[in-house]
Amino acid sequence: MLDVEVIDDAAAAVVVLDPVRTRLLAELAEPASAATLAARVGLTRQKVNYHLRILETHGLVRIAEERRWGGLTERLLVATAASYIVSPAALGEVASDPGRSADRLSASYLVALAARMVREVGDLMQRAERAGKRLPTLSIDTEVRFRSAVDRAAFTEELAGAVTALVSRYHDESAPGGRRHRLVVGAHPLPAQPRAEEVAR
Repeated sequence: MLDVEVIDDAAAAVVVLDPVRTRLLAELAEPASAATLAARVGLTRQKVNYHLRILETHGLVRIAEERRWGGLTERLLVATAASYIVSPAALGEVASDPGRSADRLSASYLVALAARMVREVGDLMQRAERAGKRLPTLSIDTEVRFRSAVDRAAFTEELAGAVTALVSRYHDESAPGGRRHRLVVGAHPLPAQPRAEEVAR
């Protein structure tokens, strides 16, 4: 089972966004039969089988085991991934594109960058999996609390300078066998945390 599966097919995206099928995928973190799932989600076995066939058709679940009971065969299915994300590629020409944004400091530009990363890395993940290789990536995720907008601006200037210096040092346009990598650095305010009394409600 994959940790994350990126869905780039529009039809599969429609399938996975159905609330019933999303619930079934969550239940299929471990192999289960249609009868077991029906009892868990409160649907008839026939309805569960209908949804499972659609999920299987789009490669979102697979057979984990088949058990024979007399003349019947019970199929245990399992989700293909622990979690899923829909790639902007599934939206075709209306997908977000950072190249269409004039304001490089806008939130919409940051979202478009993140969407492009999902699209590109999702495609590379699929290729690497088919080739039986590991995809080389680098991720840094941290939090910083600024005292003021002045400090935030100073941090931004220093960070841009440091990134520019590193790129200048390591970028080699003519290196034989070299491979381009995309580096994206972004920052955004963290969503407000709910107050303790709100969580308790």
